[in-house]
Amino acid sequence: MTYIAARAGYDFVSFRLILLGTPNEPDYALANNPAMLRQTKAALAGTGLRVHDIELARIYDGVNLDTYVPAMEVAAELGARHVITSIWTPRRGYAVERLAELCDLAKPFGLTMNCEFVTWADVANLRDAAGLCRSVNRDNCGILVDTLHFHRSGATLDQLDALPREWFHFAHVCDAPLEIPAAREAHIHTGRAERLYAGEGAIDIAGIVNRLPEMPYSLEIPHLERVRELGYAEHAWRCLAAARRYFSAHPREHNETRMALT
Repeated sequence: MTYIAARAGYDFVSFRLILLGTPNEPDYALANNPAMLRQTKAALAGTGLRVHDIELARIYDGVNLDTYVPAMEVAAELGARHVITSIWTPRRGYAVERLAELCDLAKPFGLTMNCEFVTWADVANLRDAAGLCRSVNRDNCGILVDTLHFHRSGATLDQLDALPREWFHFAHVCDAPLEIPAAREAHIHTGRAERLYAGEGAIDIAGIVNRLPEMPYSLEIPHLERVRELGYAEHAWRCLAAARRYFSAHPREHNETRMALT
């Protein structure tokens, strides 16, 4: 992934170092694989790329947060600054307590914890993510805006304007059709397997990111059919090329756009 990102022209890479347990998921838990960790460090040193963030420290009923610490240690060792989290429990008080603990665990490593609202998760919209951050009240707690989830959750630009700028550290950028499906399964399918390149769909990407502080844009654009047809390297290059065309056509004053491959 690092070599592909470097050849395509990305500025950062973002790694999934914490397993989700999904079917056929590749195991990139570098804390448990010293050989792969050495190879990763060599790839980063040889390409000059930096690690921007890691994922995914989920909060769910019965979670043992200590199991995330080895991944945080590796993230800090690789120079990452941010960790993504999401909430998979309906128990709000429990979620607040666990997220506060997670922020405290991340603090010694110089890491922020970024709550991503996901349309099929228990924290599924910007309003609930903001309420969670207010309750947690940690200076390394933030919100990750993903343009797909922003659009499909019905979030508004005015909602973004009302939130503290320091909560936002980076954004996930992709596109999708205007129509918002009703079925949960359709949300999951798009999110994991059929996101579009920037400018291919109808999401107001520029409107969203222009309301956020200047920050890196992480291109999270899984598309299984395109990967089968094009291969990972060509797909990664097209993700970046499309994003560059889009942001050139929708310029933001005084903004140097930096991209991460997720």
